[in-house]
Amino acid sequence: MNDMEELRKNNVYTVTIDGWSSEGLGVCHLNGRAVFVPHALPGEQWVIKLLKVTGSAVYAKGERLLLTSPGRVEPDCPYYGKCGGCDTRHMSYEEELRFKLDRVNAALFHIGKQRVRAKEILGSEQTQSYRNKAIFAVANHNGMPAFGFYRERSHELIPVLNCLLQTELSCRCADAVTEFLRSEGLSAYDEESGRGTVRHVFCRQAAKTADALLCITSAKGFGAKTEALIAHLRARCPELTGIVLNINKTRGNTVLSGDFYTLWGEAVLHDYLCGLAFEIAPQAFFQINPPQAERLYEKAAEYAAAGPEDLVFDLYCGAGTISLRMARDAGTVIGAEIVPEAVKNSGENAKRNGIHNVEFLCSDAGEAAKTLAARGLRPKIVVVDPPRKGMNEDAVKAVASMAPDRVVYVSCNPATLARDILRFEELGYNLQEVTAVDMFPRTCHVETVVLLSRK
Repeated sequence: MNDMEELRKNNVYTVTIDGWSSEGLGVCHLNGRAVFVPHALPGEQWVIKLLKVTGSAVYAKGERLLLTSPGRVEPDCPYYGKCGGCDTRHMSYEEELRFKLDRVNAALFHIGKQRVRAKEILGSEQTQSYRNKAIFAVANHNGMPAFGFYRERSHELIPVLNCLLQTELSCRCADAVTEFLRSEGLSAYDEESGRGTVRHVFCRQAAKTADALLCITSAKGFGAKTEALIAHLRARCPELTGIVLNINKTRGNTVLSGDFYTLWGEAVLHDYLCGLAFEIAPQAFFQINPPQAERLYEKAAEYAAAGPEDLVFDLYCGAGTISLRMARDAGTVIGAEIVPEAVKNSGENAKRNGIHNVEFLCSDAGEAAKTLAARGLRPKIVVVDPPRKGMNEDAVKAVASMAPDRVVYVSCNPATLARDILRFEELGYNLQEVTAVDMFPRTCHVETVVLLSRK
C-alpha cells in the first residue's frame, strides 16, 4: 500500500492485528491510523474491508482470516454477536484475561503516564452462569410475547432460550412468564403505543442461601389472572421464595421504577458477602458475581492495611459493603453516599451484622470532607469506589485535602481510573500497587483496585 494512499470506505487491505481496543476490538494500523476490526485478535493476519472512515476513527470488517491466533476459539453461544451481551466469546479465557490485564496497563501508561503496572489479574473460577441477577426484556416477536435482549443500539428484541451468563433458574423464570402471557392471550408491552403488559423479567438468586426472587415489571397488573400467574410460576419455578410485581408506567427504558407489590412470598432475598449478611430488595444494588466481589474487597482491605486505631473514610459507599468489611480491621469507618436510600440501606446492614464502629453520611465528597474537618477528624485511609465516570476534580481535591496516608481506589473503568491517578499525583500521591479483577467474564469490563500513598 502506498503510504500516501487515502483510506476510503470499501478499500480492501491485508493486515496484521497488533493490539486491542478498550472494547475488545482488534486493532491494526494503516497510514499511521488505528483501524478497528471486530472479533480479530492480536497476531492474526486478515483481509479487511473498510466500512467507515471518519476524522476520528476507522472501522473495518474482517473478510478473510489468513493466520489464526492460538487464543481463538469457536464461540459457544448462538446469539454471540447479535444480542450485544458478550464481547469475548471468540477468545479463550486465558486470552480474555491477557486482554483485560493489557487494557488496564495500557490505560495506566497512556492516560495516567504511570510506570507502575498491574502484575496480575484475578480470574473468575466460574465463567458461565455466574450472574446472580438477570434482566430480560420482554416484547412481541413475530406477534407473540418473547424474552431476550435488545440488539446493541436498537430496540429490536433478540429472543433467547438460554443465556450462558445467567443461571438456569433465571432463564426458566423468563420462559415461564412469557409462556403464561401466550397461554392467556396477553401481549407484551409495546414501547411505541404504551399498550400491553410485561416489560421486563428481573430475577435474582442468592449465592449463599436458597433465596430466589422474581420481579415482573409491567405497565399494569394482571387483575383476575394474578392467582393463575402465581400458580403457574410456582409450578414451573419451585425454587422461588418471592414474586414481586413492579408497576412501571414511565415511558423509556428504565427497568425498575414506580411501585412494588408482593404477589407471593418474601419481597427481599438474603445473602452473604465477605461473611456479612445482606437483605436485598429488587431495586437495591448488590454485586452480581459475589465470589469475585469478595476477592476484590479483600484486596482493597489488604491495600488499606487498617489498624485498630485507624479511621477509614469510604466514599461512594453504596449499600456499605466495603465500609462493613473495613470495619473488621479499623477503629472507625465513616461511609459517605449521595443516594439517600443507599445510606438508609447501609445503616440497616450495619445493624443486621451487629457492627457498631461505622457511621454513614448522606453527602458528596466535598461536604463529607468538611463534616469530618469540622469534627476534627482526619482519616488515615480513604477508600473510593466511584461509578464509571470516575471522580470529578472537586472530589479528588476533597480527598487530598484530608491528607490520608493511603488512598485505595476501586474502579470499573480503567480510563477514568488512570485520569484520576494523574490528578492525585498532582496533589501529592504516588501509585504503589495495582491488581485487576475479572468480575464480568465474557464481557470487556474489568475491575481494578489500586493503592496510592502520600509522598
